[in-house]
Amino acid sequence: MFSKSDDKSKAGGPTAFGDVPRGPASSAVPSLISADLKVVGNLESAGDLQIDGQVKGDIKSRSVTVGESARIKGSITADTVRVCGSIDGQVKGNSVTIAKTAKAKGDIVHQTLSIEAGASIEGQIRRLDSEKTNGGTKAAAAAAAGASAAAKAAPSSSNGGGDKPAAS
Repeated sequence: MFSKSDDKSKAGGPTAFGDVPRGPASSAVPSLISADLKVVGNLESAGDLQIDGQVKGDIKSRSVTVGESARIKGSITADTVRVCGSIDGQVKGNSVTIAKTAKAKGDIVHQTLSIEAGASIEGQIRRLDSEKTNGGTKAAAAAAAGASAAAKAAPSSSNGGGDKPAAS
């Protein structure tokens, strides 16, 4: 009944992030970490999480809502993330909303992002698809720029490449 299973294939196939747990359709009621609860360790759910307490650890779920009284120290990876409280760590999600009461310290990686006026963010904000595709694009652009710079730096000769000065 309470045995630990190492079979991760039961959770379903990979997602956009490759590590957000998947499983059977969850009920409409989210799992709740209440304001008086402190969790030390990682949380993983195939459904929705509502966090109002303190969590020191990484969180992976389909949907995560960080309540106003919540304090998170660790990363959040989910399809949908709404932050109203405090987080110290990376937030990664397809849809990320940072509410006006939020205090986020860490990078935000997103597909779509909404930031309400008054929110506090300290960290980098990156679009999810640019993180996947820009690596190759940036390398190609750098190579092209290097080739262009090399062509400009190479001596051009209008006298046919000889060592004699051009006749005037």
